[in-house]
Amino acid sequence: MSTPPAAEHFDNAIQAPGTDESVWRAWSGWDRLPEAALPRSGRVVVVAAHPDDEVLGFGGSLALLAGSAVDVTLVILTDGEASHPHSRSVTPGELVRIRAQETRAALAELGISRARVARWGIPDTQVAAYEDRVVARLLPLVTGADLVVAPWTGDLHGDHEAAGRAALAAARKTAIPCWLYPVWMWHWARPEAPEVPWHSAARITLPGDVQFRKRAAIARYASQIRPLGPDPEDAAILPPEEIAHHAREQEVVFR
Repeated sequence: MSTPPAAEHFDNAIQAPGTDESVWRAWSGWDRLPEAALPRSGRVVVVAAHPDDEVLGFGGSLALLAGSAVDVTLVILTDGEASHPHSRSVTPGELVRIRAQETRAALAELGISRARVARWGIPDTQVAAYEDRVVARLLPLVTGADLVVAPWTGDLHGDHEAAGRAALAAARKTAIPCWLYPVWMWHWARPEAPEVPWHSAARITLPGDVQFRKRAAIARYASQIRPLGPDPEDAAILPPEEIAHHAREQEVVFR
C-alpha cells in the first residue's frame, strides 16, 4: 500500500504529516456516496480497538441510535493503556482508569448511557495476537444482532485492522451485516486515493445537534486530545487538526 511522500521520513504513515481537513471538505466526492440507513430497532454491536475509536469513527451514529429503539452493545477490546508508553506523568494503570471514565462520560454526551459496555482488557497494541479469541468471544454477542460495526481493516493501525478482521469474521459466520468505520484513514489518505474502497463507502448524515453532541463526546477524551504533562512523551495523541476530521456533518462506513 502506498503512503504519502512525506511518510518516507517517518516510521509509518500515521506519524507522518497528514492531509489537512480543508482538502477533505473541498472534495467533490461526498455527494457520490450513498446514504447508509441505520437500524431503527433491534440490536447493534459496535466494536472498538481502544476507548475513543467508537466516538471518533461512529459517535454521531451512536447519538442517532440513542434516539431509536436500538439496543447497543459496545465492545472495547483494549483499555488503551499504551497510548503514552513513555510518560512519566501517568502510569499505564492510571490510564486504564482514566480512559474508562472518559468512555462513560462520552457515551453520556451522546445520550447513550444505557448501552452495554464490555471491556475485554486485551493488551494495547497486541490485538492481532488475540484475533482468533476475539472472534470466538464475539460470536455469541453478534448472533441475532441486526448490525455489527467495527474499525476499518485498512486503517493502517494494527489494532484497528485486527479488530475489523475479527468483527468481519464473526459477522460472516453469523450472517450479520458488518460496517467498518475509518479513523486514521482521514489522516494518511487523500480524496480518490486508490487504497480506499470508495465503491463500498456510504455516508451517515449528522444533523447539527448530533454534530454538537459528538464534539462534546470527543472532548471527554481529555487524555487523548490534551497533553498529559510538559514532556514530549505526554503530547496529545489527537491534536486539533486530527479532531477536525471527526467533527464533520457526516460519518463514513464501508459496507
